[in-house]
Amino acid sequence: MSRIDPPPRLHVCFVVSSPLTARAFLSGHVAALARRYAVDIAADFADAAELGDIPAHARTFRMPIRREVAPLADLAALAKLHRHFRRERYAAVGSVTPKAGMLALLAAALARVPVRVHIFTGQVWATRSGWRRSLLKAADRLMARLATHVLADSPSQREFMIAEGVAPGEKIRVLGDGSICGVDGGRFRPDAGRRAAIRRTQGIPEEAVVFLFLGRLNRDKGVLDLAEAFAALGNLDAWLLVVGPDEGGMRAAMGARLGAAQVRCRFVGYTDRPEDFMAAADVFCLPSYREGFGMVVVEAAAAGIPAVASRIYGVTDAVAEGVTGLLHRPGDVAEIVRAMRAVADDPARRAALGRAARERALRRFSSETVTAAWVDFYGELLG
Repeated sequence: MSRIDPPPRLHVCFVVSSPLTARAFLSGHVAALARRYAVDIAADFADAAELGDIPAHARTFRMPIRREVAPLADLAALAKLHRHFRRERYAAVGSVTPKAGMLALLAAALARVPVRVHIFTGQVWATRSGWRRSLLKAADRLMARLATHVLADSPSQREFMIAEGVAPGEKIRVLGDGSICGVDGGRFRPDAGRRAAIRRTQGIPEEAVVFLFLGRLNRDKGVLDLAEAFAALGNLDAWLLVVGPDEGGMRAAMGARLGAAQVRCRFVGYTDRPEDFMAAADVFCLPSYREGFGMVVVEAAAAGIPAVASRIYGVTDAVAEGVTGLLHRPGDVAEIVRAMRAVADDPARRAALGRAARERALRRFSSETVTAAWVDFYGELLG
């Protein structure tokens, strides 16, 4: 009896600029998709180890995609991607983040890749004005035209994109209830041991109410508003924990707004263990001016802490107002103060919000649920 060889597996490639993006957003999806397809990852890495466990499931290719605008380097990366796509003859190319998306979609369209997917995780131009807003918005529109399928990582972001004319409604989808990667409830969870250890290391009293900001420190994240609001809380027994890389000297600017309250603020730089700091906190703060979804809010929710956050698209999907946290107008410091004081002064309400936050995060945004939606989506596209 002659042996019948199985048909070759379809070949899929994901393009990102940073290995951190690939590790944070795609690890679980790549592992699941690799059971059905041959998967490649193209990213700007020096060592494949930067991609975490992705190389165990996918081939990796170094693509020098810079985050900042660099015309000559961008053209070189575009040419390299085009040659790579023509050689590999992918069934589908997917991209995440603006620069990687623009280069990957252009190269894939030129190479006639039949399925081209881009996922939008927020609109940089949402907080810009004038020609900068017009230029960045035009870039998003071009990416949406080049893609055969467009994903948004939250329902409210999808509605915003439709209203702004980025792409028609029939072309934009949201997988599941939103989120690009979902949350690992085993990693992000309440943990008394980690709570005590972080507080001890940072010199924060065990009984104090701790407000946490975790993310990149820049103006769009509203960190200056947060510093001003925390200072306005006065003598309340509260501490502010700020975790994340400083972009553009925000730490010094925050210090100026904190004033005397600086003695009850702790700054920590980048961490690859955000779950430790979430376990140590009582309230998560995200006074942002723009977010695609607000995944960090859902991670904090899984750790059992409620949010005080901006009422903007993306975040309104991550927070159930009055149930898992309190929302305020972006930039309204007085409203931020009232919300922070409301959860700080009422331990029973704070605990109830935290319990509801964890339950909702695990029910609607678990990593298993989101990965299953990705597998179904690519199965629908590719069979």
